[in-house]
Amino acid sequence: MKQTILIVLLFFGFMGYSQESQAPKEKVMTSQNAEFPGGDDAFAKEFLQMVHSYIDLGKYAVNGQFVFVFDVNTSGKIENLDVLPKVKNSEMFIDDMKFAIKKVKKKWKPAVKDGQPVVSKKIIKINFTSDHFDHGD
Repeated sequence: MKQTILIVLLFFGFMGYSQESQAPKEKVMTSQNAEFPGGDDAFAKEFLQMVHSYIDLGKYAVNGQFVFVFDVNTSGKIENLDVLPKVKNSEMFIDDMKFAIKKVKKKWKPAVKDGQPVVSKKIIKINFTSDHFDHGD
């Protein structure tokens, strides 16, 4: 009898300490890239309108494709602009491009990771054509 009670107590004791089989909770990672209303082409179009409205491109030799590399911060504003390839008067050109970008009215929708806005890097290619050519002055 004692032996039976001991076995029953041990059995229930081990049941209480045994691991229960639980399905592991899957952590869903959600992320979304920064977006401009209407897409990258809409941004390029609006940006070029601001460039042609506010910037005298005759000061620069800007013909062909330029790559704009910038960060979109958590509030949808552009920061840390760089323009490639470098042109004659690059510093002044980049300053003028920063001015034109600030004139773009619409904000970017910031990138999102796990439901929180995060800073993200964007690369936009824009074609420039002007009547001014650099003759190696």
